[in-house]
Parts: sequence; C-alpha cells; structure tokens
Amino acid sequence: MKQFIDYIPLLVFFSVWAMDERVINVAGYDHTFGGMFSAAEFLLAASVLVYGSLFVYQKRLDKFQWITLAAVILFCIPTIIFKNIVFLKWKAPIVNWIFASIFVASRYFGDKPAIEHMMGNAVTAPKEVWYKLNTMWVFYFIVLGAINLIVAFTLSEELWIKFKVFGNLILTFGFVFVQMPILAKYIEVEDEAANEDSV
Repeated sequence: MKQFIDYIPLLVFFSVWAMDERVINVAGYDHTFGGMFSAAEFLLAASVLVYGSLFVYQKRLDKFQWITLAAVILFCIPTIIFKNIVFLKWKAPIVNWIFASIFVASRYFGDKPAIEHMMGNAVTAPKEVWYKLNTMWVFYFIVLGAINLIVAFTLSEELWIKFKVFGNLILTFGFVFVQMPILAKYIEVEDEAANEDSV
C-alpha cells in the first residue's frame, strides 16, 4: 500500500505529460495545461499533497519519503521557473545516490542496516543476511542512478519519461524478486513456528 501511495505523484506526472498542450483560462489568467512543464507543476503539487496528507495521518514520514519530497521541490521549482528539464533529469540519479549513501552509512551508524529497518518487522533474519542485502541495495541504487542519468541525457524525452515512471518500478520489483530466495527460508521458519504454536 505504501509503495502505491508513493507512486501516485509519478502517475499524475505521466498523465499530465501525456496530454496535448492547451491553454486554459483560470480567473483571467492564461495557463498551459499538458506537456512537460505542466507535468512538473502537477508533480510538485501532487507530492506536497500526498506526503502532506501522509504526515497529517501518520504524524511522521520516513527518511526516504522526506528525501523524495525534498528532491521533488528542489528539482521541480527550477524546472518550472526556468523552463528547463535538465533540472528534473538530475532528480532520479541524485536521489538514488543519496539512498545508496544512507544504506552505506547505516552499516556504521546505528544498530541496524537500513534494509533491516525497512523489512525487519516482517522477517527475522541473522545480521549477516541483513548486511548482505544492505550491500546489494547499495550497489543497486548506485547502478540505478547511473542508468537514470544515461537514459535522461541520451534518449528522447518520451523514452526518458516512460523509463522514469515505469522502468524504475519494473527494475525495482525485479531486484526485490531476486532477493526473495535469500529471505524465503527465514519467512518459512516463521510460518512453521507459528503453526507449531497453534497446535
């Protein structure tokens, strides 16, 4: 559910971008609706609305949501003001590299690596497993940031947008799926223990 909520602003961004540009009049003011810069405006508004609502409802945001929201604000505003998509193209690479840095730092600061903070409530695994997974995520975020950078600056705007919205999601689901065999036996152990307790 959390992943779907986090994905809403990107879906709004893609939907507005895909519309033909048209000029609409709001309170006597002509404004362009549809296309890249209108999509950036909606991404900014949708992100503030979604994460603001989450903050009001949960009384908190996790650090990754704060970083995502801050990045949207920092990269969308200059994109809108200067009508230059280069700012927005840097968002995904930089955010992914910040996530990689957090995962690296979590190994040395605090009692748990970042991935254990994220998944530890659902799975009980030994520390060495969490450290292994944490390292995998570090490399994943570094590579994903590089891929986003290459796609943004070498492919067409259309392909970049489609990759930004759908490609990242597919790659992340694939990466999570690859990790399932590592965690599966610990999930099964928990299930068996629960069954034994119920007998």
